[in-house]
Amino acid sequence: MLSQEFSEMAFPREWDDDERMAVLFSAFKQNRDVNPLDWDSKMKFWTPLILDVAKQKGVVWVTLNELKETFRRKGSVPLGLGTVLESMIRQGALRCESDFVTSVESGWISWGLDLLLVKPLKWTFSTMMGSSGVQPEDSFVVKQLVKEKADEVYHLFQDSSLSTHPVVPFSELQSLCNTTCQDEKTFKLAMLQLQAEKRAAVLDYKGEKIVKFTRTPKAKVASLNDVDIGVYQLMKSEKLLSERMELLSKEAERCKEEARCHVKNGKQKLALRSLRAKKRAEKQIDGFHLKLDTIQAILDRIYSAQTDTTVTDAYQAGLGALKLAMKDVTVEKTENLMDQIQEMCDTQEDINRTLASLGTELSGDTDMDELEQELDYILENAEMQPADLPEVPIKPLPSEPFPALPDLPESLPELPSDSTKEKNKYALEEGYHG
Repeated sequence: MLSQEFSEMAFPREWDDDERMAVLFSAFKQNRDVNPLDWDSKMKFWTPLILDVAKQKGVVWVTLNELKETFRRKGSVPLGLGTVLESMIRQGALRCESDFVTSVESGWISWGLDLLLVKPLKWTFSTMMGSSGVQPEDSFVVKQLVKEKADEVYHLFQDSSLSTHPVVPFSELQSLCNTTCQDEKTFKLAMLQLQAEKRAAVLDYKGEKIVKFTRTPKAKVASLNDVDIGVYQLMKSEKLLSERMELLSKEAERCKEEARCHVKNGKQKLALRSLRAKKRAEKQIDGFHLKLDTIQAILDRIYSAQTDTTVTDAYQAGLGALKLAMKDVTVEKTENLMDQIQEMCDTQEDINRTLASLGTELSGDTDMDELEQELDYILENAEMQPADLPEVPIKPLPSEPFPALPDLPESLPELPSDSTKEKNKYALEEGYHG
């Protein structure tokens, strides 16, 4: 399946070069020192390609067998993939699946034994018996990809309606993540990563798994307690009642239709029997409604109490931060600081006055009375000196500075009549032709 999906992807440019691919498909030398350039070029080609294959498929694990089938080319498979995987393990890019599972302190065995332990135990057994190298069926977790997948699962849950509840059934969470995790193994490995990061906790309760997430990505999840289990039981009862009410509603509607058919066929007794069954179903629905309302009211109170607890914790944290910030600040220190500031201001004023008096002393050789007398003399001479004004005209001004305007006529001349205009026009034409 890996090879089928990868065939639809873009291959590296070297893939069509038979000569180059023959070199890349060949086995590694026993020692890198024999030919470092050849060794490094192969590592540089295969390492990112292996990561890209897993990422494009949407999984977080790889095996040697599936990688060989993925990269099969013209009937040949790469001979050095085992060496590449060993190098990636040494560099920390890959981790043996069994080691990854056992590193998480949780009840993983109860929900991951079949898929996450059986095959890796083969690798552990072969290692203990002295075998070396990567076995074809060994499964390895890609550390970078499992972290990215864990983030996707976490954010997908936070953006869904399931996040309104403090706990969620494992099966419902897995159904939610079907589009993100391509297989069950990838989903469980992502959940293990979330547990390792303390962003999720998984509890096996009476054969059913319950998941609890942190409210914020940077917070650490608390272990599931009796309150979480009680909430889960209420949620389960709520779901069961809702499903039962839906079935009874359909049953009541079916009985109603049967009664109508019996009436049309003249079967009154059968119609009455169907109506009695309808009434029983409706009575059960009413009882379930009351129970459902009670459960929802209890859940609302629990959620409200948890919200109040969260707010109280936030207040407590804020108070602790404020106390820490005000740790070295007291009223006495503040008053002492203000006294020191006032003292420095007074000192600065004294310095300014001293500097001003020093300037007066430096100019003390000049007689101030003499300077004031000289200033008065200058002012008196300035008053006695005539201003620089234009000369006064000697000629007398005319009695009538502007000539008188002519008198206007009392009436306008009369306009010529039409006959006069004709005569003038005729005279002008005669003069023009003459």
